[in-house]
Amino acid sequence: MTRLQRTIRHEVTFSGVGVHTGRPATVRLRPAPADSGIAFYRTDKDMLIRANLHAVTETSFCTTIGTGQVHIRTVEHLLAAAAGLGVDNLFVDIDGPEVPILDGSALGIVSSLLDAGIARQGRVMPHIRITQPLIYEDSHARVSVVPYEGRRMTYRIDFSNGLLGHQELRLELNERSFTEEVAPARTFGFLKDVEMLKANGLARGGSLANAIVIGDEGVLNPTGLRYRDEFVRHKMLDAVGDFSLIGMPIIGHITLEKSGHKANTNFLKRLLAAPETYTVVTDFNHAATIAAI
Repeated sequence: MTRLQRTIRHEVTFSGVGVHTGRPATVRLRPAPADSGIAFYRTDKDMLIRANLHAVTETSFCTTIGTGQVHIRTVEHLLAAAAGLGVDNLFVDIDGPEVPILDGSALGIVSSLLDAGIARQGRVMPHIRITQPLIYEDSHARVSVVPYEGRRMTYRIDFSNGLLGHQELRLELNERSFTEEVAPARTFGFLKDVEMLKANGLARGGSLANAIVIGDEGVLNPTGLRYRDEFVRHKMLDAVGDFSLIGMPIIGHITLEKSGHKANTNFLKRLLAAPETYTVVTDFNHAATIAAI
């Protein structure tokens, strides 16, 4: 499971509007040295924000990271694209408060990263190897992990809405499966919730061009769905992004049931607080606790 760290070869940019703020932003992705992780820089605020669990400030309807009064919303799709392609080190310059939603999926960001080219670096990428089962539960969600020789994720959703209903997806996570099975899945929401979201300062940039909208009679988007089970695939996309906030791949089988950004990040905090359930492998022949890195 051990591999070399990766970054991108060349700078690349993309632009768009934030789905919640409705504000335009341009993102510039730049190569970063080994062991840098993913670091966001708000160019309009002259503030560096490293993408990790400690930086998470809000998990309602998206994952927001920040420090002090400076925040960046909806980072999960960009983080998922980087994690899905194995891009470990990346500088992300952004001139606004929210990562552009593009078409509601991670496909555009994946394309940008591939256009930039992926370069291996001369340092081994640490990974977390699960050694004992761990479960997190709250009133809405359940997230668990068990030892497994690979990166497997199972996601289950269960909505009362007949179109969504029960959907389940299980994947071995790798560059190909992420790019083909997860990255194209778009964010979704219900028409009946739109006014509530806008009243709370959310979904100001949302439209049929960047989200699946579900009404009483079904999907309102003229083009329909990209997958029959696009909803659970997008939830997995979000989870891949959220789980990358731990800073390294997890070797194990993660199962998520009706989970969202809050439960995802709470599970990771629970995992880090239970060092008896994992080891951190830092090279081919060495394992250490996470406190040692």
